[in-house]
Amino acid sequence: MREDMTQAASFHRAERISRLEISEIVQISEQAAALQAEGRDVVSLSTGEPDFPTPPHVIEAAHRAALAGQTRYTATIGTPALRAAIAAGAGAAVADVIVSTGAKQVIANAMLATLDPGDEVVMPAPFWTSYADIVSMAGGRPVVVPCGMEAGFRLSPSALEEAITPRTRWLMLNSPSNPTGAIYSAAELRALADVLDRHPGVWVLTDEIYAELNFQPFTRFTDAAPGLRDRTLTVNGVSKAWSMTGWRIGWGIGPVALVKAMAAVQGQVTSGACSIAQAAALAALTGDQAGLATRREELRARRDRVVAALRAVPGFDCPSPDGAFYVFPRITGAMAATGHATDADLCRWLLLDHGVALVPGRAFGLSGHLRLSFAYSDADLAKGLSRIASAVEAR
Repeated sequence: MREDMTQAASFHRAERISRLEISEIVQISEQAAALQAEGRDVVSLSTGEPDFPTPPHVIEAAHRAALAGQTRYTATIGTPALRAAIAAGAGAAVADVIVSTGAKQVIANAMLATLDPGDEVVMPAPFWTSYADIVSMAGGRPVVVPCGMEAGFRLSPSALEEAITPRTRWLMLNSPSNPTGAIYSAAELRALADVLDRHPGVWVLTDEIYAELNFQPFTRFTDAAPGLRDRTLTVNGVSKAWSMTGWRIGWGIGPVALVKAMAAVQGQVTSGACSIAQAAALAALTGDQAGLATRREELRARRDRVVAALRAVPGFDCPSPDGAFYVFPRITGAMAATGHATDADLCRWLLLDHGVALVPGRAFGLSGHLRLSFAYSDADLAKGLSRIASAVEAR
């Protein structure tokens, strides 16, 4: 025991991760799972993981790859076949593509490869919770620009202009957005590009992981602003649209110099993505795409049911998302009515007292909201929405 205590006392936590913790989304998900393990009836609507199965032809391709001996290291930046398929789908050169162990690693590679201590990254809030932590881990400083419901959860050109300083290195955009589902129109993207034209030292990371899950027209940033292609990193992957979260395949498309720098980071962290998962991702991109439309329409129907149900809850103001599979209602009225000072307090109450796991808006940089994922079965959604309504109305 004394030896264990001595070892624990000598542990040193590096300064660069001194403020990092497991994301609040994961913490809530794990708390919900722990309650379920205790026998509690808990409905989790907190995670961004589609309930649809991975397409059968993708699983079959992985099986064939394993049997064929594709079980060894691949090139650090990905297999030639997968990189070619990604490039073809985006109208890019193969040399511009890097494959990583999930889209999150693409983002981390880019920040570690380009940020010096104190460099700034502009991120419109609400934003996916990992953005700020990845930037901080890389030594950068997140510059958070609030973009509330009145702004449609979108960054305006004037707000972007005001946020840029001589230390700004990146703008992070996410369309369709996690957690709001907001999509930037082509005109809105061009207006942001006009600002960036005046600041040639600022690069753009455009996270398009939900691009295929759109309920209205979607425009790639590089299509709206082709003049900025030489300083844009486009991030995507198979996790969401193809229901392949556990396969851990994402990719980045950007200038060759950036891709090489990211590969240098990746080579010292993972050496490259799983060979079998890359074969599966290739099948997802090049195989039958009919399932995408089917899943998109199912999510659209779920969205409409969820939005209608939440708009009927007193104190919930719920916009209808343009894409992805989240709603991000403003809940300040419900907080006041139920006697909760913060969105986190209300979400904790809903979890512990009413058995519904949700994520508070503070996790995404914009308090007074919560995120509900509708990437769940109709039965779970109906049960969770009923519990939310009953809880709030009873107070």
